Amino acid sequence: METARRLIVCADDFGLDLAVNEAVEAAHRDGILTCTSLMVGAPAVADAVERARRIPTLGVGLHLTLVDGRPILPPDRVPDLVDAQGAFDNRMALQGAKFFFLPHVRRQLSAEIRAQFEAFRATGLVLDHVNAHKHFHIHPTIARLAIEIGRDYGIAAMRVPAEPTTVLRQAAAAEGMTVRAPLYAPWIELLRRRIKGAGLAVNDHLLGLAWTGAMTEARVLRLIDALPEGVSELYAHPALSQTPALKRAMPHYRPMDEQAALVSPAVRERVAARGIELIAYRDLPS
Repeated sequence: METARRLIVCADDFGLDLAVNEAVEAAHRDGILTCTSLMVGAPAVADAVERARRIPTLGVGLHLTLVDGRPILPPDRVPDLVDAQGAFDNRMALQGAKFFFLPHVRRQLSAEIRAQFEAFRATGLVLDHVNAHKHFHIHPTIARLAIEIGRDYGIAAMRVPAEPTTVLRQAAAAEGMTVRAPLYAPWIELLRRRIKGAGLAVNDHLLGLAWTGAMTEARVLRLIDALPEGVSELYAHPALSQTPALKRAMPHYRPMDEQAALVSPAVRERVAARGIELIAYRDLPS
């Protein structure tokens, strides 16, 4: 008997910019978007929360931000997480080593993660899922703290950034793209085991890693055609315009092309024709 194919369609960076928030609302209303990940410390978070409260069918999760942003806590409470300007230190390899080896840095990390969960709770929104900006929750210390702290805030599901190479090779064949398993693949499976061991729901596959920021209509259509059995998440970074702030933050991303893919009639029709069920993380059993 064939296993059902279920698809979560998620937009990251909700709250980063008004153009992102507008795109999320439109992609859920007019397209295939089922959920989004909220950056609780981002500049347009108040607008994002207001929109989410008006759209109860949109699943909203926490996008833990520990890089490319500013902390919820005052910088002097987390001095080892930030640079001289009070923004997160973007040297992820160095920060990852500090998280793993230095107890006093882990305490600061734990406090910041709790503060972000607390900020999400204050919105009154139901927590659909948890992931991290730039998939930093692959780091075992971040994953452990997110799960442990998240239990106090109703965590029920977490993303595993595992893009299936067979599916990607099939979808990328039209572009002549060479696909290899990422070097961090063993860490992904450790994360999966940790999430499942905690009794949380988890996706089987993630689509969009190789083409991050460039999930065009053609690529999304090919990924849908190659969609494997089980639960897949397709994630994107849509926006209605390339604002100066977005250009600075993600200069090589194509947010308007990604938005066009999410609201494409051809994409909606292909999903329906393939018998794929659109869901959010909250629809998965723990």
